[in-house]
Amino acid sequence: MQPPQLRLGPLLRHVGERDATIWVETDRPCRVEVLGCAARTFTVSGHHYGLVVVEGLEPGGTHEYGVALDGVEVWPEPGGSRSAIRTLGRDRPLRIAFGSCRLAAPHAPPWSLTKDQHDKGREIDALVALAVRMRDQAPEEWPELLLLLGDQVYADEVSPATAEFIARRGADRNGAPAGEVADFEEYCHLYWEAWRPPLIRWLLSTVPTAMIFDDHDVHDDWNTSEAWTREIRRKPWWKERILGAYASYWIYQHIGNLAPADLRADTLFARVTEAEDATEIVREFAGRAEVGPSAGQWSYRRSLGGTRLVVIDSRAGRVLEQGRRDMLDEEEWAWVDAQLTGDVDHLVIGTSLPFLLATGMHDLEAWNEAVADGAWGGLAARAAERLRQTLDLEHWAAFERSFTRLAGMLSEVAAGRRGRPPASIVLLSGDVHHAYVAEAGLPGAPVAQVVCSPFRNPLDTRERRFIKLAQSRPAAAIAGWLARRAGVRPAPMSWRITDGPWFDNQIGELTIDGTRAEVELSKSPPGDPGSPRLERVLQRTIAD
Repeated sequence: MQPPQLRLGPLLRHVGERDATIWVETDRPCRVEVLGCAARTFTVSGHHYGLVVVEGLEPGGTHEYGVALDGVEVWPEPGGSRSAIRTLGRDRPLRIAFGSCRLAAPHAPPWSLTKDQHDKGREIDALVALAVRMRDQAPEEWPELLLLLGDQVYADEVSPATAEFIARRGADRNGAPAGEVADFEEYCHLYWEAWRPPLIRWLLSTVPTAMIFDDHDVHDDWNTSEAWTREIRRKPWWKERILGAYASYWIYQHIGNLAPADLRADTLFARVTEAEDATEIVREFAGRAEVGPSAGQWSYRRSLGGTRLVVIDSRAGRVLEQGRRDMLDEEEWAWVDAQLTGDVDHLVIGTSLPFLLATGMHDLEAWNEAVADGAWGGLAARAAERLRQTLDLEHWAAFERSFTRLAGMLSEVAAGRRGRPPASIVLLSGDVHHAYVAEAGLPGAPVAQVVCSPFRNPLDTRERRFIKLAQSRPAAAIAGWLARRAGVRPAPMSWRITDGPWFDNQIGELTIDGTRAEVELSKSPPGDPGSPRLERVLQRTIAD
């Protein structure tokens, strides 16, 4: 009998000074071993997963590793590069690569063309280009973390390979739309396709990853509003879609976000890993998560030496009730409030949706929320709801209560009213398919918003023109006038876009060295799909 094999992975997930976690998917139940530490796989719907906590590592070191299944080494593959864990140390700069929105599709025409050349064009994957660049670099130049800020998979826009897989299954899909996934099994294939290409697989095995979902991980405009949620729940295919989305997200993304201490304290993780078959446990949890945010918390934090990373869920934890719209429920707000403090060297906040938009877009979304809530009467409210869903007006600006609350916390941290102020406060986001830098006008520590999107799913020329128009001064003046007419209160802070926008497939990198914080944006320009490369478009100091 053949020994067990890796179906997916290894993925290097959490890395501290002395520990790390390695995630794998295998083709059967087995014992997974990494650097003398081991874990048994757990089973969900016929799929088998392992998360190994590796402990006893030396701080600031490079530890090459392999993966053995039932005592047989299966990684690295023959002729493949060996993977390594680089534990955190305070004697070197901290580099965080980040971005969002990666559509998995072949690196071949028409998929490697621009959207203007072909409607299926998606150009060159920036993550593949990063992996190619890393092969020519010394490990000391690699990122210490890859922060994936949403749309790791596109459940509502599948590739030809996934479409063929769906067709071969011949499963009853309850009328699910063609070209979209319908259940947990199809989600598993979606992740397999996204993370299986050799360069991506090596990248994810070597650079630690932190992840948070956004709408396309589930469905375009997911949780935009109460009206959107009410309508989607009427669809006969929605139940299996959302159960599959939450179950797969918890397995493929969420548990790897957690530090070993948090894993040990997680009662759901304990139940799943102790069960002979955890299918019903995970489905029951997914059902509760779909009903409301009280089932679990997706936000998390990581300590990166003197830097604190706080990743805020701005999608699944929303409160969408008549008369109350909020990004998070009160329990999760209390958690965020406890994390956003000073007494750290730098504070980095990850949230899939940008907190600071161009001021014209901010005012447009704030106006739309007020009108949809009835500021101009019932007829206008219905029109505003249609506009909200058509134009995706559902960022932090469209949750005025939440924007004001988070702005207050940031102001207090920057001013030193929550402990010693950090050298910088940097918000990292994606979602909007362009990149830019915004600076907040707050007293105290510098506060900047850096947006980088997409890894691979660029806009066409018409869409880019619309973004530029929406960010123009005339558009900002009109949106501001509309917001005032609808009774929108002035924003509690000021800000301006200082750099951008850029529209290519791209990746960002935040480098922290002592009190210095610097951001770099690099694009993967169109060209030969066999020779992907990164080309710097911005290098900017946020704090000196």
